[in-house]
Amino acid sequence: MCQGPELLTMSFSESEAQVRDIFEKARAAAPCVIFFDELDSIAKFRSGSTGDAGGGCDRVLYQFHTEMDSMNAEQQNVFVIGATNRPDHIDPALLRPGRLDQLIYIPLPDEKSRLSILKATLRKSPVAPDVDLARLAKNTPGFSGADLTFICQRAAKLAIRESIGANIRKEREWKDAAYDAEEQDDEDDPVPFIMLEHFVEAAKYRCHLVSDTDIWRCEAFAQVFILYSPSFALY
Repeated sequence: MCQGPELLTMSFSESEAQVRDIFEKARAAAPCVIFFDELDSIAKFRSGSTGDAGGGCDRVLYQFHTEMDSMNAEQQNVFVIGATNRPDHIDPALLRPGRLDQLIYIPLPDEKSRLSILKATLRKSPVAPDVDLARLAKNTPGFSGADLTFICQRAAKLAIRESIGANIRKEREWKDAAYDAEEQDDEDDPVPFIMLEHFVEAAKYRCHLVSDTDIWRCEAFAQVFILYSPSFALY
């Protein structure tokens, strides 16, 4: 897995060398899959600029094209997958058949998928028995996986904060009543579970990462380019 921005350095010749190095290692390890996250960072539209910055970015993109074409010519058993949430920024030349030639549009999770995400995120968390994750999944349409993870993490923090506050109050009561330390140690956790109210409170502060504009842009791009068979992984 390669993070696109990590390939870009102050020296563009070094960025080109990193692209070559990735493909050389993939050829040596074939069969192999190369996954580029945030593909738009290194595969933007060619600027056509004569300046150092614009020309340097273009050279990195040209190197990317060259490596993919050489793999096809050599019939190397190497598969390239890219992911982006800005498909409109991808250089069209990279989407030609023989390069990235299959488009996969991954929409926001449906109700069943949201339930699976909630269960996976909370699998190691002590959730109260009365918390209905299926109902929570049903009431969160339009939420991305990151949004749901944010709600679960914030709900856990709220439960921890409430538990710490309850323990501080108990310590003060014990101190005032001069209770034995052994009796204090035997006390149970005042907030042993993540309660329903924690999820409700956390949902008020959710960070909605995917806007309606983002969804419209991705869906429009997918509908247009499916007709011409380009592709890269899109989320």
